[in-house]
Amino acid sequence: MIIRVILTMKQKLIELNQAKAIPIWLMLAAFVALIYIGVAQLIFGYSGFPLDDSWIYQTYARNLGEHGQLAFRLGQPSTGSTAPLWTILLSIGYAMHIPFKLWTYSLGILFLGLSGFNMALLSKQLFPDKLWLGSLIGLAVVIEWHLVWAAVSGMETIFFIWLSIFILERYATFRQSNDWGNCLSLGILGGFLILTRPEGIGLIGLIGLEIIITSFQDNWSVKPWFDRQSRLCPSKKCVGKIILIIIGLAIPTVPYLIFNYFTTGMILPNTFYAKQAEYAMLLSQIRFFERWLDVCLVTLIGGQALLIPGLLKAFTKLAHKKSPLLWLIAVWWFSLLTLYAIRLPITYQHGRYQIPTIPWLLLLGIWGISYFFSMRSIRMRQRIFSQVGIISITLAMVLFIGIGANGYANDVQFIETEMVTTAHWLEEHTEPEEIIASHDIGAIGYFSQRSLVDLAGLVTPDVIPFIRNEKELLAFSKEQGADYLVVFPSWYPTLTETSPQIYTTQATWAKKAGYENMAVYRIE
Repeated sequence: MIIRVILTMKQKLIELNQAKAIPIWLMLAAFVALIYIGVAQLIFGYSGFPLDDSWIYQTYARNLGEHGQLAFRLGQPSTGSTAPLWTILLSIGYAMHIPFKLWTYSLGILFLGLSGFNMALLSKQLFPDKLWLGSLIGLAVVIEWHLVWAAVSGMETIFFIWLSIFILERYATFRQSNDWGNCLSLGILGGFLILTRPEGIGLIGLIGLEIIITSFQDNWSVKPWFDRQSRLCPSKKCVGKIILIIIGLAIPTVPYLIFNYFTTGMILPNTFYAKQAEYAMLLSQIRFFERWLDVCLVTLIGGQALLIPGLLKAFTKLAHKKSPLLWLIAVWWFSLLTLYAIRLPITYQHGRYQIPTIPWLLLLGIWGISYFFSMRSIRMRQRIFSQVGIISITLAMVLFIGIGANGYANDVQFIETEMVTTAHWLEEHTEPEEIIASHDIGAIGYFSQRSLVDLAGLVTPDVIPFIRNEKELLAFSKEQGADYLVVFPSWYPTLTETSPQIYTTQATWAKKAGYENMAVYRIE
């Protein structure tokens, strides 16, 4: 009976992959996303975003959409937005006077659904002998709880994920094509990826490297063994493709790099330098292997933990399989995790920085696990293992939708009762010309619209050299004329002990969860 059900499911997955029905993927994405939004709104009573950084994007988007300025504070151009392309997309909603939450959630749902759709198409090309596998991997992407959380977070993460999948799906489609225009469009897409998250350059670099390696292999196979010079040179076609990719890459990125340079004197966004400075201490305190293990394990929280045997199987298969694209994906997954371990080993907020690696974990893990779940085996033990395995993974993925929705609702409640509540208090109890120093500027900037000294360095890059020195931060804040300090007390014990507290949220949820309340201090 179970075998019959599984075979029927496989047939349905094959039909879904062949249908290429985008609306089906979008409806599935909307269904799981609305579970998250519904739990937060209807059960917890809060509607918003699970991160204060989401409000930073909303502030930039509002100023861009309504006033045409890429600035956190009107009249002061700023490079504090890590993802200018995501900011532009959000700003369209403000320009069209669409309620910003509706527009932001809709974008997240759109890119979650497209991520599943394009992952199914990519997997279909990677595994043509298992047509059902593509739809299964696509479905796993749409319902994986981290990815749903990202889709309704208001952050650029799900857009970055979709662009990564789309680029590889397009590259798989025309990698053997002689149409050089495809390379130009690939480069432009790569530029969009970088404008969403700077680490996207790694994927484009790997694609370029794969083109070069393939060219060398082709020369090796067609040239005589004694023609050593030809082996050492890539083909003219390869060089032309790389040049077109670089040109395409430059079209969207160079204008933004120039904007950054003339605004701050640095080519990358402020956030890049600020995050490196803020977490530099962790790099010296924790060994690299431990950091890598931490950033890897946080992506395994969920039903995908049951895919670990499949992931190991995938790498054993890769060792004997000549599939450059699969190798590229495996290297991209590993190198992205390694990059975070080297430069940004932060795993809080559900591993928000490492979430873009999860779709590739799902692809490799499900592909590998499919070898264990062969229904053709005549061995009763393997048949039972296959049935139990399929049911366990499916139930675990579905179960974590509910767990993820609860986590999302808690995150939204925390931001709403701490950051947003404090922002509204500042709006009501401070004067428009007064200046606020704070580590969390998102909700405060959006609702109070006061001038800010950003202690995290995102929109105040001058603090980056002394970002962990509280005495210098206090002196700088006074220098800038700051009237109030808004922080969580334990984050800045030196700063808070020298300033009188005039307000705290007293939100009960944070206290029950073991956190502290955000507080406002008068700087004297």
